[in-house]
Amino acid sequence: MRVLRLLRPPRPLPAPRLRPRPRLLLLGSGAEPWAGRSWQLPPPKPLSVLLSPHRAMSQYSTEERGSPHSPQYRLYFKNVAGHYISPFHDIPLKPESKEEKGIPTKKARTSEHEEVFNMVVEIPRWTNAKMEIDTKEPLNPIKQDIKKGKLRYVANIFPHKGFIWNYGALPQTWEDPCHIDSITKCHGDNDPLDVCEIGSKVHAPGDIIQVKILGILALIDGDETDWKLIAISIDDPEASNFHSIDDVRKYKPNYLEATVDWFRFYKVPDGKPENTFGFNGEFKDKDFAHEVIESTHKCWKALLHKEIDQGGIKCVNVKINDSPYCCSEEEARSIVEKASASVDKDFVSQEDEDINKWHFIKK
Repeated sequence: MRVLRLLRPPRPLPAPRLRPRPRLLLLGSGAEPWAGRSWQLPPPKPLSVLLSPHRAMSQYSTEERGSPHSPQYRLYFKNVAGHYISPFHDIPLKPESKEEKGIPTKKARTSEHEEVFNMVVEIPRWTNAKMEIDTKEPLNPIKQDIKKGKLRYVANIFPHKGFIWNYGALPQTWEDPCHIDSITKCHGDNDPLDVCEIGSKVHAPGDIIQVKILGILALIDGDETDWKLIAISIDDPEASNFHSIDDVRKYKPNYLEATVDWFRFYKVPDGKPENTFGFNGEFKDKDFAHEVIESTHKCWKALLHKEIDQGGIKCVNVKINDSPYCCSEEEARSIVEKASASVDKDFVSQEDEDINKWHFIKK
């Protein structure tokens, strides 16, 4: 039986606002109330502080519609000309790459001859709101995930607060749910490849950063393979030290072990079983990771050219000219305006009541 304890420290940490003390609970089958101390974490910065309505990101900018921490919230992307685009389909996989028919073909490299990829940041480190590129909505804005009618927040599992890396995705990649991986023997999870960026800076939702890949972890979620790339921003002050997954072990000891634990247990507070992993939870090297990226990029190409089943994915784009899903800039604007017209402007955004609780899991 796995036991979870929700605790607080002897003294609450200073915070801009105080929250009611949560009840002490012991979760699990046949659990009895447990008497002990409680622990309240300092509240995170609101999403509205991390975001600005028009935040420049070199070639791209973002635009908020709706209130943060609400079902109507959307973060749309624009190109340098101010036209709406899809972060899933229109941002290239690799920066500074030549394109053929709108699809990158030439490898982008740093001066050290390391491949560089664009990463779309969805979730800042140390935050809890499960933000994600909405693959089922035209132009694929970032929104907060909803489960069972409620906004989704990840639990804090001691000693961590929220996500322990900047979390996001590689654009123009897709894990095909109809494809069974020859190694994991599981289907793809119908999403872009996930990225855990381990640099020192806390990035904001919608940031487009350039990263180099260090390794990859094969998370098995039910009957789906959910690859997790380990990467670092090339602009990070320590980026020159990182060239492989072994460098993460050397310069950030215990970070990889914490990553495995985080993914193993993060759904347990919701009453779900522990996640499992391919390769017994061992990280594969960057060469293996690049093969996964190349494979999922090919699946994305087939998706955008209607060569395989969509799997419910919205493929509307403004840049892939030979894709049957390509639309005009005016059509893209119309999509955004139509979606925004249905936003409930009177909705009061609200964070999860349990966002500052710690869950203690006996391993």
